[in-house]
Amino acid sequence: MVNWQLKNCCDRDQKLFLATIGVFTVVILALWRTVLLTPFKLITVFLHETSHALACKLTCGQVEGMQVRADEGGVTQTRGGIYWVILPAGYLGSSFWGMVFILASTNLLTARIAAGCFAVALFVVLFVAKNWLLRGLCVGFIIFLAIIWLLQETTKVHILRYVILFIGVMNSLFSIYDIYDDLISRRVNSSDAEKFAEVCPCPCNGVAWGVIWGFLSLIFLSGSMYLGLVILS
Repeated sequence: MVNWQLKNCCDRDQKLFLATIGVFTVVILALWRTVLLTPFKLITVFLHETSHALACKLTCGQVEGMQVRADEGGVTQTRGGIYWVILPAGYLGSSFWGMVFILASTNLLTARIAAGCFAVALFVVLFVAKNWLLRGLCVGFIIFLAIIWLLQETTKVHILRYVILFIGVMNSLFSIYDIYDDLISRRVNSSDAEKFAEVCPCPCNGVAWGVIWGFLSLIFLSGSMYLGLVILS
């Protein structure tokens, strides 16, 4: 039986899971404006843009190119598809992938699968990348994941699960920060939420949609922690 009520929580593995997320959160916030987190920030931008691309393909559109910029911005060029599905897919997609990585980290097998699928996705994007930064980012992270995988399989440095968890926490936090930065602190008129407000018949502006999407991102993060505890129970 699945322990949905989390009876007798928390054992050693569950406490370690929560403590690691807490430590990663503190580390990420403390190093947020340092160059140390830049590669991981860029990889979250990559997943943001990948989510736009997937939404486009799933709604029968065509992806014409992707870019990730050094200023931690990005753009996905699409043609066709359902625009009001493609626009929110970036912010919410980042939160979704964060949840996937967090849950995958609860088990070594699923962490291996997540790392393998992520490496394949990075390889595929090489063929639609429109700038050298994105190409370099894809190659760099493929090599990084390969090194972590080799360390996991051939040495006593078993950190694959923690790397996957870190990427998951980073994506979840970056999604929330990105929404706040684009729509509240700076109010970027070209943001996905502002564009969504223009095409959606609902009487909400970009900030309102940003708040809604931010709330949904928090639900993704909280849900991933809860489901992680359930998996480990």
